[in-house]
Parts: sequence; C-alpha cells; structure tokens
Amino acid sequence: MAEDSDGRHDAASEGPPWDGLQSAVRRVGGGESEGGEFTRVDDDEQPSAEASEPELLPEDRHQTATPRDHEAGGPTAATQPTPGGVAAGASSDPDAAGGGIGMDAPESDEEAPLGEHIEEMVTRLGIVVAIAALVSIVVFPVTKPLITWMWNYVLPGGEAIDPRVYQPLELIITQVKVASLAGLVVALPAFVYESYVFMRPGLYRNERRYYLASVPTSLVLSVVGVLFAFFIVLPYTMGYFQSYTEPTADVAFALGTTFNLLLLVMGYLAVVFQIPLFIMLAIMLGVTTREWLESRRLLFWGAFAGIAFTFSAIDPTGIVPVIVAITMVVLFEGTLALLRWTGN
Repeated sequence: MAEDSDGRHDAASEGPPWDGLQSAVRRVGGGESEGGEFTRVDDDEQPSAEASEPELLPEDRHQTATPRDHEAGGPTAATQPTPGGVAAGASSDPDAAGGGIGMDAPESDEEAPLGEHIEEMVTRLGIVVAIAALVSIVVFPVTKPLITWMWNYVLPGGEAIDPRVYQPLELIITQVKVASLAGLVVALPAFVYESYVFMRPGLYRNERRYYLASVPTSLVLSVVGVLFAFFIVLPYTMGYFQSYTEPTADVAFALGTTFNLLLLVMGYLAVVFQIPLFIMLAIMLGVTTREWLESRRLLFWGAFAGIAFTFSAIDPTGIVPVIVAITMVVLFEGTLALLRWTGN
C-alpha cells in the first residue's frame, strides 16, 4: 500500500473501488479515517445518533397532550388509527360530527305532491268536524236543562223572566247551538293535534314536543275562555241590557236571540283565549320573537279592536266589543310580560 508525504496510506491506490458505496461506510472521528481505514456499517446496525423511537404518551396524558408533545412527533390517543379505520377518540356518528344537528332533524322530511298534501289536510279537518259533531250529539239530550240553568244564571231575575219563543223551531235550533258550543270547545284541541300530525314529518324533535304540550293547554284555555265569558262577561252585559230596558218597556227576551248572543260571546272568547298559546308556539318555533311583537304592539291592539267590533252587528251598544277587545289586549300583553319575566 502506497504512503503519501504525510505518512498516510493512499486509500485509492489499492483495494476495491469505493465509488457508489458511500451509503455503506462511515468515517470515524468526524469524517476522518481512523488509522487510515474506513469502517463498514452492518446492515442490521442502527445508527446511534439517529432519532429515537417515538415515545408513547402515558395513560394519564392521553387526553392532556400539549402542543409540545405533538411537535415531538409522538402519536396521541386521539390520532391513533383503529382496526376499523377510524381515528381513536373520533366518533363515527355523523350526527356527533355535525354538532348533534342530526339528532334533532325531522324523521321523514320528504317531498310529496301538492294534491296529496291537500287530501291529507282535508281528511284531518274532517276528523276535527267529526269530533265536534260527535260531542254535539252526545250533549244534545241534556241541552234543555242546560238552557234553563244558563238562562236563570245569566239574566238578573231570570227565574221571573220566562224566555219567549217566536218561531216554531226556535227551541230546537237553540238546543243545537248549545250542543255545538260544547263540540267547539272539544274540537279546538283536536284541531291543534291534527295540525301537529299533519306537520309532524317536517318538524324537529323540540318542535314536536311543543306541539304535543299545546294540545292539553289548548283545551284548558278553551274552558277558561268559556267560563270567563259565562261567569264574568255575560252577567255584566245582560244586567246592563236589562237595566237599560226596564224604565221604558217590559223585559221579554226572545230565547233564540238571547242565546245567539250568549253562545257567540262564549265561543268567541274560547278562541280568543288561545292567544297566549299561539304566541308561545310562534316564539318557541322561531317564527317570531318577543321583541318583534313588542315593537308592533300598537298594530296588534288595532287589529284586536277591529276583530272585536265585529260584534257590533249583534250588540249595537258596543259593550261586548269593548270587553272582548280589552280581553284580547290583556292576554297579549300578559303573555309578553310572562315571556319577559322568564327571559324568553
């Protein structure tokens, strides 16, 4: 082996060619040969200066990995693959991945032909009418004693004032009207329920819950409206009519005309007392907001007055329209005050 001027052996002068074999050898001592020789690296030898094996996080740090842990290259529990191909800690439920929106999605919101919707709507309205008719038939046999009791309670001195019948079918028609009022009271919550069933495929879970809760609420409000009319509004109204008439004429109220007024007021207030329910449902379903209603309260007051004064045809004195309008405004404002107090 040749020796150069520095006393080192000339590695290129003998031995196998080293071109292309740099990956299989390494110099010892910072790239210099040790004793003028190169040292071969075995295939199964791991370099001691290379990066160490990734370190797995301890059990107590699986959920508390810091950004430094990720920078170090160590896998965390949230990113380790599982046999199913889904990262550990990640949910395979699309609803959970979407923030839970799918959990409240409508169960079967599918398009249907317009004719099918109309047919279903007519069918459900027919069910409501059938319920009202059935209740009316059941109540009809007891309408005569019911008419007598209502007459004596509402009219001051009713026992001394006999009702007058001026047409052959006036009593029977009055009985039908009294029975129909009972059917209306029961049909109102039935209407709310049937409308819920009609819209149920497109309702979210919370909306379905609100509608189901509104069915008994509607029945309670209907009964409260009828009782309010019968025990408060009508005695005052009929007392005013009688006191206005007695100084100049004998009181002889006709049965049909008198009960037209009584039943219209009771039925009207049964519907009017649904105002709190309608407002609550509209706000809970996101149709409107309390602030929007409050900012337009004067418009609603005017609408209530206009609706109430449809009674002027049967009460030219204006007593009943004024009472009904005041009742509607009080219910409207009372509902908004309750919502404001509860923070809704």
